[in-house]
Order: sequence, then structure tokens, then C-alpha cells
Amino acid sequence: MDRFFKISARGSSIGNEVVGGLTTFLAMAYIIAVNPSLLGPDGAGMPFDAALTATCFGAALMTIAMGLIANRPIALASGMGINAIVAYTLCGATGVGVDWRVAMAVVFLEGIVILLLVVCGLRKAIMEAIPVGLRRAIGIGIGLFIAFIGLKGGMVIVSDASTVLALGDLASPTCIVALVSILLAVVLQALNVKGGLLISIIGATIVGIPLGVTLLPSEWNFGLDFSAFAAPFQTDPSTGTMAIAQVFLQPALLLFVFSLLMSDFFDTMGTVVAVGEQGEFVDKNGDVKDIQPILAVDSAAAAVGGFVGASSITSFVESTSGAAAGARTGLSNIVVGVLFAVFAFFSPVIGMVSSAATCGALVVVGYLMLTDIASIDWSRIEIAFPAFITIVGIPMTYSITNGIGFGFISYCIIKVVQGKAGEVKPLMWVAALAFLIMFIFA
Repeated sequence: MDRFFKISARGSSIGNEVVGGLTTFLAMAYIIAVNPSLLGPDGAGMPFDAALTATCFGAALMTIAMGLIANRPIALASGMGINAIVAYTLCGATGVGVDWRVAMAVVFLEGIVILLLVVCGLRKAIMEAIPVGLRRAIGIGIGLFIAFIGLKGGMVIVSDASTVLALGDLASPTCIVALVSILLAVVLQALNVKGGLLISIIGATIVGIPLGVTLLPSEWNFGLDFSAFAAPFQTDPSTGTMAIAQVFLQPALLLFVFSLLMSDFFDTMGTVVAVGEQGEFVDKNGDVKDIQPILAVDSAAAAVGGFVGASSITSFVESTSGAAAGARTGLSNIVVGVLFAVFAFFSPVIGMVSSAATCGALVVVGYLMLTDIASIDWSRIEIAFPAFITIVGIPMTYSITNGIGFGFISYCIIKVVQGKAGEVKPLMWVAALAFLIMFIFA
């Protein structure tokens, strides 16, 4: 095991990998409850048990694949954002209104296209074409995004009609649990306690029991439903034709293939850089070591997500919490994958871990990722402004893809104005143009 996963070679231990895996799983376990609710009867129209089974086993399969093939602590599950597009834009009554099987066919085709781009080396080439300062900015922006997600989930930050955002009610039970989780995470981090982030999640979950924030299971669900598997190749009941054929019969759906591809392509790019910074597999130039197998597994995951009926499966930025807790190898992924498979039978247990309980872990991870801001050359506007707009764009638009797009486009524009268009690598032009098209037609 040590030789296969290179545990000692990367300065880790089996204990570190297990703790890191548990931390990552708890930070992203909300997907077990959220994804089926979006894809289920009230969303995309799938049977709830089928959506739950697809979510858990899809995440387990691709997370373990990432661990075995790429040997990096990057866990995967159904991507937030894309699942909402599937539920409300593709399948919703106010959207396109296609059957959920057809929506999964769209996701499946997007995954196949992005996998072909990886095989051709285009995805890796685009990553290498990004200036180092802009790569750093992506990770920093994601750090702010993660912290924002944590504070929002703990209701420390709430929406406000007048000011958009406002401070939440700090005396509310949810806020109290969130503040306890932050206090525990920061104190344990300051004391260099191993597994501190995991301890903060467990401790806050326990505190939440008497406050009514941690909901104890009222029933157990042991049922599995694999009826969503091979969804793109099932028959669309409304038309009597195969779901994947419906995509080509409705050319407008191919625009969704492009839109989802852009989201998957650049979300993963940002996530991999962010996890790499915490997991110590990004070099001084901002290049991710051995990135090709990481991108290959992630791209295949999108297609697998459509095939099993889980929506697009992608690398989860919450993996940074596991890397911050000590995970350095794919062994932590095995832990995460096994837990996803197990909790397909015990999903109510994961329901006990509230977003307030994970708030502290996400805030500390955000702080750790922000420390890299000093590595950006703020004296050169051609790097500084695109970095700035990327950093603020990611959390403010609640989208990694949008923030990256703003940075790419502004970088190219500034270079043109400075008369240095020749310094922009060709693939940066291609990526910036693709973002411009996406923004216009979105």
C-alpha cells in the first residue's frame, strides 16, 4: 500500500490519509441529500431512490478511480450548478422541459466531448497557457468562494434586500453552531492538532444536537434503485425514442452540451489548482504535477455521471479541506469512495452533519488558500487586474467558471491595449473567445 500510493514518499501516513478522507467526505457529504432533491420528483422528475443510488455510487466509483489512477486526494461527486441546470433548465416546466433521461444524455455527450479534448491534450495545453499569476488568482478566488460557502451555509452571512448581503442573527442556533465550528477549527489549526478540521465538524455536530440544528435520524433507508443507470440509452416515454437520439433531434440541446462543457472544463481547472496548492502537488510555476491522469478521470466522470443518472460528476473543491487536513495521496480517495458507497444505505446519518457544522473547516481552508496572494505581481496591471477580477469574480458570481472567464478576457484585452498581443498564447485567445461566446449566449 505504501509503495502503490507513495504515502511515505509524499511525507504522509495512513492515519493522515484516513483523517483527510473523512474530512473531505464530511465536507462534501451534503451532496447525498442535495443532489437527489434536485434530480428527484420535485426537480428533474427522477425517482428519489434512483437519484440517491446514482449520486452515491457515481461518486464512489469516480472518487476511487481518481485515487487509483491519478493517486491524488481529489474527490468527485455530482457537481452543484450543473445539477440545477439539469433540474430546472433542461427538465423544468419553465425551461426546455425534456425528460430526465434526455437531460442525462446531454450530460453524457458533454462528458464524451471533454474526454476527447483531454485525449487530444487540449485541456492540459490550455492550463499551461495560463499565466502563472492568473493561475494563482484562480486558487485564491476559490479560497474566498469556499469561505463564503461556509459562512453562508452557517447563516453567518445572509441575503438582504437592501444590501444584498448582511450579517446573520448570531444568537440563532444555526449561527451558534457555525461559530463553534469556526472557533474549534481555528484553535485546533493554531495548535497544529492533526485532524483538527475533522474534529471541528464532529464537535459542532454534537453541539448542534441540543440546539436542534443537528437532526437525529427518524427512519432508515436501506433500499437501492439502479433504474437510472444507462439513462441516455433508455427510451424517452414521451416520444418513444432513445434519449440520446433526442439530443440530436433537438439541435438546441447541443448548445447545452457546449454550456455544460465550459462549466466542467474550467471549474475542474480551478479546483485542481486549488487542491494542488493544499496537497503540495503544484510547483513554483503554478503547474500541477502529473495533471493528465487527473484531467482524464475528471472528464470520464462527467460521462459516467450522465450514464448512471447522477448529473455531471466532477472534482469537488471541498477536497481542499481533506488536503489541508493532511491527505496527500489517492488512499484518502479510497476512504471517501467507500463512505459514499456505505452511506447509500445510511443517508440519514449524513443528514445529521449540517452546513453549519462544516462552516469552520471551509473558512479555515479559505484562509489557507488566501495566503498565496503575495505571490502575484501587483505592480503589473496586465497580471494584477485579471488576477483581481478573477479573485472577486468567483465568489461574487458564485461561479468558478465565470471568475476565470472574466480573468481570461480582461487579460487578453489589456495585452492588446498595451501592444503586447503577441505575448498571449494562442490557446488563451481560444479560451477567451469561448468564454465570450458563453457569456453572450448564456
